[in-house]
Amino acid sequence: MQYKSQAVAKPYFVAAIGLFVGQIVFGLIMGLQYVVGDFLFPALPFNVARMVHTNLLIVWLLFGFMGAAYYMVPEESETELYSPKLALGLFWIFLVAGALTILGYLFVPYATLAEMTGNDILATMGREFLEQPLLTKIGIVIVALGFLFNISMTMLKGRKTAISMVLLLGLWGLAIFFLFSFYNPHNLVKDKYYWWWVVHLWVEGVWELILGALLAFVLIKVTGVDREVIEKWLYVIITLTLVTGIIGTGHHYYWIGAPEYWQWWGSVFSALEPIPFFAMTVFAFNMVNRRRREHPNKAAVLWALGTGVMAFLGAGVWGFLHTLAPVNYYTHGSQITAAHGHMAFYGAYVMVVLTLISYAMPILRGRAANSPRAQVLEMWSFWLMTIAMVFITLFLTAAGILQVWLQRISTAPLSFMATQDQISLFYWLREISGVIFLIGLVIYLVSFFVKGESRVGAQ
Repeated sequence: MQYKSQAVAKPYFVAAIGLFVGQIVFGLIMGLQYVVGDFLFPALPFNVARMVHTNLLIVWLLFGFMGAAYYMVPEESETELYSPKLALGLFWIFLVAGALTILGYLFVPYATLAEMTGNDILATMGREFLEQPLLTKIGIVIVALGFLFNISMTMLKGRKTAISMVLLLGLWGLAIFFLFSFYNPHNLVKDKYYWWWVVHLWVEGVWELILGALLAFVLIKVTGVDREVIEKWLYVIITLTLVTGIIGTGHHYYWIGAPEYWQWWGSVFSALEPIPFFAMTVFAFNMVNRRRREHPNKAAVLWALGTGVMAFLGAGVWGFLHTLAPVNYYTHGSQITAAHGHMAFYGAYVMVVLTLISYAMPILRGRAANSPRAQVLEMWSFWLMTIAMVFITLFLTAAGILQVWLQRISTAPLSFMATQDQISLFYWLREISGVIFLIGLVIYLVSFFVKGESRVGAQ
């Protein structure tokens, strides 16, 4: 560890992994409720389990991004963090606010929670992924502002690099676009129109800048390839990302009452969105093939390569499968969407956060890499989680294709619930794959506690 203040990243990483485990547990509960409808009902209704599952995903990824920034920026800027105390204070505020919000979802009826937290003053609740109470949203803004102030001041007093500037642009974009979560117009078309300004422009816009910066940082560290080479790749990737991702928002406007021209704009530009993910895959493998040294942290290299491949498959290939308006007319809102969402989030964001944690945590604990035994265990976790996610995606894709046929194309279309009965086999297979994924995640956790000889000192 080159700078003492980098140590503030450690609690963020620990919290991220803990919340990740919670997210998967609630995902398995939801998966079982798909096929056993009264499982845990009425104690834990499906809508509550889903809300907790998706909110935990968002919160733990934000913890991961913040921890990664606190670790990266001092090294990139070649200076200590502006205020480690502020970073730790914001960590506890964010963690407590997140925990209280989840407890509110679980133990307070949602309508009552809305009344208790000021939703009558400014109505922001009730929308998918943005279900957080008004007080929680305000807390997120306060934490984000403090975090961005800390990171920005650190960069201003130190070296400026392309990687740190791209990271900062992505983080500021994340905070700015979240402000649209406070705008909840009564008109349903406007509501969905601007709702995507948060959801889409996060995951298919500014989050991709964060992804690119994190991946570039790790690849510099583990390959020894010249910074100039990696930064040139990064410029190309983020340019393609912003050009395709921003206008590609239109693929969400097909059927919500927006102007018809979005069917053309959305189809054309979202069809181009796989290009930056493909470039990212080529970038990762190219840098590893050109490496000038063998880094002792083999597991981190594996996670970095896996990020490129799985992001391209999930966000690129599976996104393209149903992004054209004539296809989306039939597939919209089906399990094909769920298949795309699962693999895209895992490949693009879950894996890059795990890449950073895999690289940084051993250094934060005083060694360049975990022991060979621990790394073997970690690589087993990589393959278990990744293969399980591939099968989750394939089973959901099969369920979605059958759902579209039975419910929307057949000459004698079935009702929604009758269709769900017909595809329940795929839900059971998805649940089994989810259990394997959880086993892989537990092995990932265990790998950090495996003792053995390891090389001392940061690389």
